[in-house]
Amino acid sequence: DYVSTDLNSPLASVKADLRNLPFENDTFDVILCNHVLEHIPDDEAAMKELYRVMKPGGWGVFQIPQDIYREKTFEDNSITDKAERTRIFGQYDHVRIYGLDYFDRLKEVGFEAEGINYTADFVPEDIERYGLAEGELIPLVRKN
Repeated sequence: DYVSTDLNSPLASVKADLRNLPFENDTFDVILCNHVLEHIPDDEAAMKELYRVMKPGGWGVFQIPQDIYREKTFEDNSITDKAERTRIFGQYDHVRIYGLDYFDRLKEVGFEAEGINYTADFVPEDIERYGLAEGELIPLVRKN
């Protein structure tokens, strides 16, 4: 079975806040969370919920925009100008830009987490041709 969940999308089968999901513990074998966590003020609460609803032995891909040259995740709620937020965070409605510590943040809530550099096996010409982000890490998580 496939369940789509979103706070606002009319296409989602379940309307829910990622910080308070309406699912039982250990519900899902696989979770895809694609470019969501950067929008949530309390991302730790959302990560804990994802951990709660993932079955033991389950896995997920929790993709976020990440600055691979930044060690620490950056947040600054005092920046309120939309243009300035877009310049700093990549989009005005993002509340943070993740650094390499993203994987540690996932581990802190219980996940095993690793970054997979999917572009490592591509030649530079193909990276450019396909518009890939060289060095981007795909976040793979597991719950044991």
